[in-house]
Amino acid sequence: MKATVKSDKGDRRIGSPEETVFLELTRTTDMLSRGLAGILKSEDLSSTQYNVLRILRGAPDGLPCGEIASRMITRDPDVTRLLDRLEKRKLISRCRETKDRRTVMVRITADGLQLLARLDEPVQAGHRKQLGHLGRERLRSLTDLLLVARSQVL
Repeated sequence: MKATVKSDKGDRRIGSPEETVFLELTRTTDMLSRGLAGILKSEDLSSTQYNVLRILRGAPDGLPCGEIASRMITRDPDVTRLLDRLEKRKLISRCRETKDRRTVMVRITADGLQLLARLDEPVQAGHRKQLGHLGRERLRSLTDLLLVARSQVL
């Protein structure tokens, strides 16, 4: 007989503790992501676009497209189209390298930096609202657990 677990959705049959954790992580990720999406909507920005801008803010000299793709939180199969939309809004710029014309370097623009600056406090306030109740020690423990879990995923 399969065990049942109480959740905010009522009693549920579960197959294993691993499945339970997977489902709870998925539900939590969805809930947290919806909160961030609401904040980003005010600037007509998706979470993947926001992720790219944050990556580029941390690389003032720019990054090749492939490096951006590898650093993204969620994988986007069409990074080129994502970058096209950001470039159209003048939030990033792209140029071919002179040393290796195959490499396209992407840099955040002043407009992109200003947009992130406007979003910094609302995003941080959103994170505090969603997760601040856990306290610093629990947040550190949760981070450590997630890092360990992710280190074993192929």
